[in-house]
Amino acid sequence: MSYRSLKENEVENYIKEKGFFGENEKLQVKEIGDGNLNLVFKVIGDSGKSYILKQALPYVKIVGSDWPLQLNRNKLEAEAMKRQGELAPGLVPEIYYIDNELALFIMEDLSTLEVMRKGTLQMKKYPNFSEHISTFLANTIFYTSDFYLNPLEKKEMVRRFINPDLCKITEDLIFTDPYYNSPRNKINPELRSYLENKFWKRQYLWNEASKLKYIFMTKAESLLHGDLHTGSIFVSKNDTKVFDSEFSFFGPSAFDPGLLIGNLLINYVSWEGKEYSKEKVEDYREYLLITIGDIYKKFTDKFSKLWGEKTNDISFKDNNFLDHYFSEFFEDMMGYAAAAMIRRMHGLAHNIDVDEIEDLKERSKVQIIILELATQLMMNRKRFKVVEDVISYVRSIIF
Repeated sequence: MSYRSLKENEVENYIKEKGFFGENEKLQVKEIGDGNLNLVFKVIGDSGKSYILKQALPYVKIVGSDWPLQLNRNKLEAEAMKRQGELAPGLVPEIYYIDNELALFIMEDLSTLEVMRKGTLQMKKYPNFSEHISTFLANTIFYTSDFYLNPLEKKEMVRRFINPDLCKITEDLIFTDPYYNSPRNKINPELRSYLENKFWKRQYLWNEASKLKYIFMTKAESLLHGDLHTGSIFVSKNDTKVFDSEFSFFGPSAFDPGLLIGNLLINYVSWEGKEYSKEKVEDYREYLLITIGDIYKKFTDKFSKLWGEKTNDISFKDNNFLDHYFSEFFEDMMGYAAAAMIRRMHGLAHNIDVDEIEDLKERSKVQIIILELATQLMMNRKRFKVVEDVISYVRSIIF
């Protein structure tokens, strides 16, 4: 069977043929994908069973055939999620079936949970999130690094997870396009004057973004999720599941936590443009800052424990080396957090946290605050030594 993109009416026959439902069972099939790259179908049977079928498209969904993509990224995503699930049990959806020819896989339906971004837009709090996501980060970063793997195994994994198309998207949309008047940028007309007269004139900022881009392109430290933000995490009060790993590849280990922190800071600032009581906003902002601090502190504690117990190469077993590692990690992480904040304000793909502000002038005010904060975080990332420094700075200028 050669590749073709499936329609809703074709999914029913396909998934029955693969034995997931009985031949006579009535199914409901709905395309639910709201991302930029794939088709995502939810399939529910009258028995109550349900699955998610995700199929890659041969182009960027929001652009069309003018931006082609390789289909084998679907296989890579499924393999990455399986590996992440082994390293962080219970924190990744289960993969049930992979079809490389049709560039699709079938996985666990997590509809009983909610996408975290939707919850944070409603000021929801998740008491176990920092515990869960710090475990996911510590385990996936450590166990796929040179601290744990022998050099031959590590280099073979790097080869298996080469992901040029998706990396190119990151290199363009995060580290390049937002720093000049790229035709791909999606700009609030009320923001354009600020971009043209101020933001795009900061060559020093673009230089720093370019340094981070070079690290991203050359530093194959660990297997990354590659697009870790609140829109790629399912949550409840008791559960956390990381999904959408199609951007996975071996890159700088600070990238994933940086993206996540950047997205939480976008939400933090976004309340500036919304009509909620001062008390509610202050309370939720404090929760977000506490969450950021908890994620990083728990991550470093768990990573340090793994490092102390399971590092195999004698060259890396000195405490001074670990201090050096965390120093570079923290600096890079804050740079990537800032880059994530910048690209979501006027790049091709935005965050609903800010875009749900309907008044474009009010939206631009929030976007400018975020861009100014991100500029400071990126330019001063060497001065921030611990996560409390960042939290104190954010709290001092926006609370």
